[in-house]
Amino acid sequence: MNVLVTGGAGYIGSHTVLSLLENNCNVVVFDNLFNSSIESIKRVESLTGKSVTFIEGDIRNKHQLSNVFSSHNIDTVIHFAALKAVGESAQIPLEYYQNNVHGSVCLLEAMAEHKVNNFIFSSSATVYGEENEVPYVETMKLGTPSSPYGATKVMVERIMADTAASNPHFRGVSLRYFNPIGAHESGKIGESPKGIPNNLLPYVAQVMVGKREKLSIFGSDYPTKDGTCERDYLHVMDLAEGHVAAMKWLNDNQDFAGVESFNLGTGNGVSVFEIVTAFEQAVDKKIPYEVSPRRAGDLPAFWANATKANDALNWQANRSLDQMMVDTWRWQSANPNGYDED
Repeated sequence: MNVLVTGGAGYIGSHTVLSLLENNCNVVVFDNLFNSSIESIKRVESLTGKSVTFIEGDIRNKHQLSNVFSSHNIDTVIHFAALKAVGESAQIPLEYYQNNVHGSVCLLEAMAEHKVNNFIFSSSATVYGEENEVPYVETMKLGTPSSPYGATKVMVERIMADTAASNPHFRGVSLRYFNPIGAHESGKIGESPKGIPNNLLPYVAQVMVGKREKLSIFGSDYPTKDGTCERDYLHVMDLAEGHVAAMKWLNDNQDFAGVESFNLGTGNGVSVFEIVTAFEQAVDKKIPYEVSPRRAGDLPAFWANATKANDALNWQANRSLDQMMVDTWRWQSANPNGYDED
């Protein structure tokens, strides 16, 4: 199987590339390295003893994309390349629409041009919006997301559906993630955000390693069990394995055409305070924090019903919250500056 992974040098992408290599796939990574590092791919190669074809490029560049498909006999595309921070998307929405929506259209156009029809999309639980009740189930209608980031994911899912309606050979899978955290158990690859982390756990880890002074908890007056936001956190390696399971599902169901969506989550809501406590226990050290005003675009609580993925993909999130914390700390303590050596 020849797999093109856009954004494959990023956090989720690099762990998925590792899982693909472990499942004997040939992998081409296409990444502009905007919020990622080529070092992640080098480490994946070292961990697996296998090589990756890396191409630096931007999904909005149709010429570059066309060259990739012309030069490699691609069977399946796994599409990660996107800007991904809820809060940031409210500040620079046009950049999110340009990269996430226009970039996806360019990619789908290149696939159509080269008759590549297997497409696995990195979607998000934010597509359920504010209207749907938790736990989220795939049969729910796409909602109105509370952030431009979520809106871009809804738009791409709709574009996939329209593509499938116009092309009877198109086979799309939308994987709706919840909140991936953790790192590979080796401590060699993990989340290495450039600049100030937008997500909770990398910020917590950077505070613990002394890179940040303290954690800001955005809001403690939500209608939740302890007032902080609740999310469905799953281990990034469980998530990576979900992509391999989706690819195998496409391969095993050759008669399938259209678009299918799957939630990838644990089915449990965990609060910000619970994450802090779990990390403190894993490291045996207190985390300094302050409560700050709520952040634009954050919903109080959501988690997955992952029964469909459990049954159809034979996939489930197996790794515990404690393992997520331990693996995060192993990565961060060994790589205090992430992939940057300075």
